[in-house]
Amino acid sequence: MAKAKVEKTNKDKLTSAAGTYFRAAFAAVVALAMAGQTDPEVLINAFIAGFAGPALKFVNPKFAEYGIKK
Repeated sequence: MAKAKVEKTNKDKLTSAAGTYFRAAFAAVVALAMAGQTDPEVLINAFIAGFAGPALKFVNPKFAEYGIKK
C-alpha cells in the first residue's frame, strides 16, 4: 500500500517557521541571562539578533523549507 504524499498548507509552513524563529531568539536570551546579563536592553537586542540565523536560512535557496524556492 503506497502512502499518500502529505503537503503542508501555508498556515502549517508559517507556524513551523515562526516556531523556528522564536526558538532561536529565545535561546539567545536564555544564554545571556544564564551568563548573568540582566540589562533588559541587551536582552531585547539578543532576542532580535536571534532572528539572524533563521533569517539567513530563509534567504538561502538551498533551504526551501521556509523561504525562497528555486
